[in-house]
Amino acid sequence: MDDEYNVTYITLTGHVDVHKHRYLYFFILFTVYILIICCNFTIAVLIWIHRNLHEPMYVFIAALLINSVLFSSNIYPKLLIDFLSEKQVISYSACLLQFHAIYSLAGSEFLLLSAMAYDRYVSICKPLQYPTIMRKTTVIVFLILSWLIPACHITVLAVITIAEAKLCNLTLKGIFCNNSLYKVPCVRSSLITVFGVLAMLDLVIFPSLFIVFTYTKILIISYRSCKEVRKKAAETCLPHLLVLVSCSCLSVYDVTIARVESNFPKIARLIMTVQIVLYHPLFNPLIYGLKMKEISKHLKRLFSSYSLLAKITTNI
Repeated sequence: MDDEYNVTYITLTGHVDVHKHRYLYFFILFTVYILIICCNFTIAVLIWIHRNLHEPMYVFIAALLINSVLFSSNIYPKLLIDFLSEKQVISYSACLLQFHAIYSLAGSEFLLLSAMAYDRYVSICKPLQYPTIMRKTTVIVFLILSWLIPACHITVLAVITIAEAKLCNLTLKGIFCNNSLYKVPCVRSSLITVFGVLAMLDLVIFPSLFIVFTYTKILIISYRSCKEVRKKAAETCLPHLLVLVSCSCLSVYDVTIARVESNFPKIARLIMTVQIVLYHPLFNPLIYGLKMKEISKHLKRLFSSYSLLAKITTNI
């Protein structure tokens, strides 16, 4: 091991045996990565193009979809390189950078979902005040804070980790740099533990409690209102709740795997890893594309125009 952390390499041991079918795995992963980018960007561009989708709820959805692309772009390029490499290694500095991006974007997802929950609460429970409260400036502030707050939290954690200069464990169980990175220093400081708990509270626990509280209020108001209000609440709130459940499952797994490590069943580890790199980045565009009425309508028009263009091209 070199004295400088930026030339120290860490071995990732969570990969399958890639030597026999490395090109097949590479092709599958590359196809999934392209699919993630296309699905998320398609809906984000539709929201940007169509003026009737320039509402706070759809702006937050577009931000969430861009978040998924950034998250995948932080993981997939390294995975693709690993499947073509003899050894799956990553430099300590690159590992820290990947760690920072993963948890910054994960925290952003919870804060964006909180902003969406607040938007739905104002829309359904205080409809007359909605234009005054959810102004363009308010939306911009929510977006900036949703990305800035997690980035600041994780930056402090990364700096504290760098300060733990002496490294002992240069092997991580996984296919990317997650919470296991805390086990690299010879001695884990209490400061990392304390600030990690604070980050967990600020970025996951408190936003989740706020979302649950907000949707409980929406449910109560909707139950007392007419059928149209209940229908509006179900159509706009259900997708957000499904995404929240997905994010929460990933967060619980990430915290658990950092604690129990080797005792965690391999099949469960594989399922959750697949969910992180494949299922969840595709879940957002799927759920919003199918469940959000206005987005679904524009998607159908887009696919219809493509089908018509394909028929015309074939006839020519």
